[in-house]
Amino acid sequence: MELDEIQKRLLKEVADLHKVPEGAYNIRSNGQSVGRSSTENIEIIPREDGQGLTVKIKPGTKNESVHIPVVMTKSGIKELVYNDFYVGEGSDVIIVAGCGIDNCGPKDSEHDGIHRFFVEKGAHVKYVEKHFGSGDGAGKRILNPGTEVYQDEDSFVEMEMVQIKGVDDTNRTTKAELKKGAKLIVRERLMTHGDQNAYSKYDVVMDGEGSSADVVSRSVARDNSYQKFDAVLLGNTACSGHTECDAIIMDNGRILAVPGLEANSVDAALVHEAAIGKIAGDQIIKLMTLGLTEEEAEEQIINGFLK
Repeated sequence: MELDEIQKRLLKEVADLHKVPEGAYNIRSNGQSVGRSSTENIEIIPREDGQGLTVKIKPGTKNESVHIPVVMTKSGIKELVYNDFYVGEGSDVIIVAGCGIDNCGPKDSEHDGIHRFFVEKGAHVKYVEKHFGSGDGAGKRILNPGTEVYQDEDSFVEMEMVQIKGVDDTNRTTKAELKKGAKLIVRERLMTHGDQNAYSKYDVVMDGEGSSADVVSRSVARDNSYQKFDAVLLGNTACSGHTECDAIIMDNGRILAVPGLEANSVDAALVHEAAIGKIAGDQIIKLMTLGLTEEEAEEQIINGFLK
């Protein structure tokens, strides 16, 4: 697997990879796979058209991981990739995705990824998706991830969705359907700056008795950037759901939080919380008394907020 220094840096940013990972992996660079490995319990099968993967995880697989990062360093590339994950009953795995784009050219570069998760009974999945952009070209860095989650009885899915720097436009859509006793946790961390735009939409349907969902977004909008957080929880039975948007607005940034709760059962307990505001002046003053400049104080507060 031959990667240049920029590609290696992007892999570190989006997947915390300093070398070829242990376990199953597929690394995609500039529209094609540059490295792939399966294990005894996790099989990665490329689609015939080359535009995606089927990942099959055997029932009972424990303490294994799958890495499927994407890096793009050529200006003007636009691709749509489909990845399907079949997670066997009773398994416990970590799936690490994410995309990094370094665009130093005049044309837009775009990666759209559709990920579908079919999580069988009692399975546990931690899914980490990080997005990152860099490069000084006039072309945009565009990322549009679409995620679908289908959870069987008593399954557990934890999703960490992170976008901290450099992505000009993103439209993130996440849909989930939960059966009896299934649990979904989403933690989104997002920062926009410049003239960037970010739209996050979550639609979670709780059909199974005792199912639950907890969707929390923390974000910072700086400069002239715009964010929209749109979360809908639908409870069709005895279930519990919580969604929360906690955001810091700076400069000329704009943020729109749109809560949506729909209860179709008297036993559905659904809650939404939202808070948007600027950094408190007393927090900055307190840090400045410790020797930080105003800019350094702001950065410390933001870094702590997005952790």
